Amino acid sequence: MEKMEDTEVYGQILKKDKEALEQLYDKYEKLLFSFALKMVRSPESAEEVVQEVMMKLWRGSGGIYDEEKGKFSSWILTMTRNTSIDYLRKQNRRQEEEVHQEMELQDTQAPVEEIVEWKQQRERIKEAMTSLKQEQQHVIEMFYFKGYSQKMIADKINIPLGTVKGRIRLALKHLKSELAMERGDWQ
Repeated sequence: MEKMEDTEVYGQILKKDKEALEQLYDKYEKLLFSFALKMVRSPESAEEVVQEVMMKLWRGSGGIYDEEKGKFSSWILTMTRNTSIDYLRKQNRRQEEEVHQEMELQDTQAPVEEIVEWKQQRERIKEAMTSLKQEQQHVIEMFYFKGYSQKMIADKINIPLGTVKGRIRLALKHLKSELAMERGDWQ
């Protein structure tokens, strides 16, 4: 197949021309891969994102390119960005589900009294968390209730690791004093 402009190649893809898809893949694969890799931080995941972008092009499910709105390369990079975000959201949901399943499994192995006591403690902690600053609530929720590591939190909300550690430390100090006041342990 002779070299064509991106818009012409895209038009051929919409007509289900496999050679056109291969040509576009060959041209953009490295750019899309490196762009996705910066977002998903795993070569395997970046490959999955690039494959999904190509499938969206083939199926026409990634939207329709409009020359008047900008360059084709910008449009396909935007599609890659959105696909990367979707991929990360799916991964996070999967991780959250695994943590909840693990907690449920542990709950079912504990005596009923322990389960009730743990649920009461968890409710008291959640109640005390309402007194925290919003950013502290967010990191505590991610760290203790969703199972994220401090590094994952820093990456996810785009703040330095030291800031995450500081917020967790201050939040725990505040929660400790809140819970102590609730029990009547005036320190």
